[in-house]
Amino acid sequence: MEVMNGKEEELNNSESASFFIQQLSQQPSNKHPATFLLPSLMARTSYSFQQAAWRRLKKNKGAMFGLVVISLSVLLAIFAYFISPDSSPYANRIILEIGRQRPGHQQSFLKVKKEKNVSNPGFFKWLIAGKEDKYYYVPVVGYQINNDRINVQKFIDDGVSERQSYALLQTDSKRPIVTKRFLLGTDTYGRDILSRLIVGVRISLSVGMITVIISLTIGLLFGSLAGYFRGRTDDIIMWFMNVIWSIPTLLLVFAITLVLGKGFWQVFVAVGLTMWVSVARLVRGQVMNARELEYVEATRALGFSHARTIVYHILPNIFGPVMVIAASNFASAIVIEAGLSFLGVGVQPPQPSWGLMIKENYNFIITQNPMLALAPGFAIMLLVLAFNLLGNGLRDALNVRGKGLS
Repeated sequence: MEVMNGKEEELNNSESASFFIQQLSQQPSNKHPATFLLPSLMARTSYSFQQAAWRRLKKNKGAMFGLVVISLSVLLAIFAYFISPDSSPYANRIILEIGRQRPGHQQSFLKVKKEKNVSNPGFFKWLIAGKEDKYYYVPVVGYQINNDRINVQKFIDDGVSERQSYALLQTDSKRPIVTKRFLLGTDTYGRDILSRLIVGVRISLSVGMITVIISLTIGLLFGSLAGYFRGRTDDIIMWFMNVIWSIPTLLLVFAITLVLGKGFWQVFVAVGLTMWVSVARLVRGQVMNARELEYVEATRALGFSHARTIVYHILPNIFGPVMVIAASNFASAIVIEAGLSFLGVGVQPPQPSWGLMIKENYNFIITQNPMLALAPGFAIMLLVLAFNLLGNGLRDALNVRGKGLS
């Protein structure tokens, strides 16, 4: 890695030299070179760090794979209800007769109007919360239309059906019979596994994002205060961090959820409040190193306040290591949320959390339909792997070598 960095520096030096010669040859001979070269060189070097980091990141195939997976996951989360076959709220269309069907199962349905009127939601409401079904979906194995009625053989179980008759006015006037294919099968309640996986991306990304925001906010605050002021302030904050660090993560999350209750928003707070310690320890070490540098001494000589020195001068220069640990915390938050939902103290039904989907169907792994639990498990593994690969790529691209982790 050091040899590659040396080659990149030689290449940048040769590019700068050729640029210098080119600019010098294009200027009148009666002007001093500094008068025209200084602005041009400042413009070239102001983006050199970001450009070099991006070039290194693009060369890392693992990091780019992780970035692509994360980008696709974000798009899935935003347009989940437009992409998923089941666009009902939480992808919670329950059809008990077709429960636990294998991947690729195809079934015909009779669309029977609901007793209440269901209005069409607006674009943004559909985007955020889905669209309630206007019809009941009755599984059928055959049908016949006679005048103003439709006679169907309702599917009950494999080889078992029941004859029923409906008025055509009760059904969808355009398409009374529709055929749907369940690419990943159905769960115990007859819900589409693929749709719940797609909508479940929202839960994982939301928990990860809010958790990272909470942990970064608290970690940056305590870490910067401890590293900058040191002395008694550092002793008190480090004592508090060591106390929190000594408590097992799941035990602390259980305590927080017992106080705040079970639910979607409580998971954000519970996971976020358990992950700030690692951020604070990293920031503390980085700030301790940075506060001894010349530019921080210059801010003191100029009379800048401590807050301005920390916020505007120190924190922007330690942003690289913080980004790396943020990516790592994002992956950890996804795993913790899935574990909490599996244990029943995280996201509650009918919200489609991946951990909750595993809990509901894990007993089918060794019986008839293992895909019910394996599909959300693979989804968790892929998303966590993507964030870990991106974090490793950022570490290499930003030249982070683990300094200041104490």
